[in-house]
Amino acid sequence: MTKTGRFTRGAWLGLLLLTAAACGQQGHANEGGNTAMKASTTYLYLLRKTPFFTALTHEQLRWTIDHSKEWEAYAGTVVAECGPAVSDDANWILLDGRWQVERDGHTYPAGHADPGKWFDSSETHGSCKLVTTEHSYVMKITRADMNDMLMRGFGFGVHLEQGREYYRTMFAQRSIESPSIRDAK
Repeated sequence: MTKTGRFTRGAWLGLLLLTAAACGQQGHANEGGNTAMKASTTYLYLLRKTPFFTALTHEQLRWTIDHSKEWEAYAGTVVAECGPAVSDDANWILLDGRWQVERDGHTYPAGHADPGKWFDSSETHGSCKLVTTEHSYVMKITRADMNDMLMRGFGFGVHLEQGREYYRTMFAQRSIESPSIRDAK
């Protein structure tokens, strides 16, 4: 082997080791409690298998990808908050993983196939947080784009109605759990 060949081989090996080390450091940093979301790529073949999107045509899936943003989130990431001072103009869909709504000291967990697989703060009352409970992938769709999708006939109806019932029940529990005036007498 020539001197130039050894140098080139050594340079490639060094570059490979540096790349591997950088990737390893990035993984450890995220596993070590970094709860910021990281932009992710949406793949049509995976989106098609996600329960919220299974009724969509190929063209509708493409449109969804073009009008949304996918995020990777580690456990403990606050995806959304709700309350009087919070203005979140988004629908969040859980693509993979798990999350929970935290409200008044209670947690309401959901997976990507459960009624709580989507979240819109306009469906809530009072203060709450939407937090991932494991490594997850979530999609953000603005309310305007979601309304446009519904006007175009995207097949979300069943999922949205199941979710609305889930959130109605969740946020109605506050009045059930709170002591009434009669209980105070």
